Amino acid sequence: MNPYLILGLAIGAEVTATLALKAADGLTRPGPTLIVAVGYGTALWLMSTSMDMLPIGVVYAIWSGVGMIGAALGGAWLYGEAISPTMLAGIAVIAVGVTILAAGQGQH
Repeated sequence: MNPYLILGLAIGAEVTATLALKAADGLTRPGPTLIVAVGYGTALWLMSTSMDMLPIGVVYAIWSGVGMIGAALGGAWLYGEAISPTMLAGIAVIAVGVTILAAGQGQH
């Protein structure tokens, strides 16, 4: 299976779990708490699977960068959290950095 697809699924599970963490209200609400536990467990398993095929630095850069973007956009969509122009600029810088790191993966 494509390691980038596996990593994408891991990121999706992590972002879902992170967004559910807010809804879990200190892990006091059972439904969202279950989503948090299953989401993070799935995310870590898939991330470790992608590390069997990709360098750790690339996996972690994509994971953290895309995950942060997903959490910021998801927070705005689900919870009405503001995204300022400065935040959008930060998202753009992270996206460029992740792209550069992934592009340099095969260079030595």
